[in-house]
Amino acid sequence: MPDHDVDASRPSSPTDVRASVAAWEALFRAQVTLVRRFARHDVWGGLSMREYDVLYALSGGDEQGLRLRELAQSSLLTQPSLSRLVDRLEHEGLVHRAPVEGDRRGTAVRLTAEGRRRQREIGRRHARSIDALVGGALDADELATLERLCTRLRLAQADLPDPVGLTDDGPPDV
Repeated sequence: MPDHDVDASRPSSPTDVRASVAAWEALFRAQVTLVRRFARHDVWGGLSMREYDVLYALSGGDEQGLRLRELAQSSLLTQPSLSRLVDRLEHEGLVHRAPVEGDRRGTAVRLTAEGRRRQREIGRRHARSIDALVGGALDADELATLERLCTRLRLAQADLPDPVGLTDDGPPDV
């Protein structure tokens, strides 16, 4: 007799849990391995990878810049840590803060001309690193599949419920 109390958002079997965990571990460990290799490359022009990441995020924004909370959404940093990092980048002349038009309390962070130049310079070198380490491991079809799957995984998070209560039964048997 079927169990009608089973949460439909939970995997239907331990095999599904194991497959999810295996896929996550493979993705996570690949990312960690690549980030460590990227960190060793001398492409950062005196910036940390996190500082470059902020410049990169700002380069994709519009002329208005991004608010700190918008920057925080694309970063692993907490907002206070991000604020200190932006302070350092501002001190170096790579970004500046400016009021948001129509919002007296709002402040946006924007790239300066020097910040844009540095981001592009570092970005070109980093792109060559990415091509060597990622493109060197996967063919064109695999790269397209990886991009499609990672984008799908990222975008799906907005529609998936938080896994509240999933720990009530203890960890899955993986």
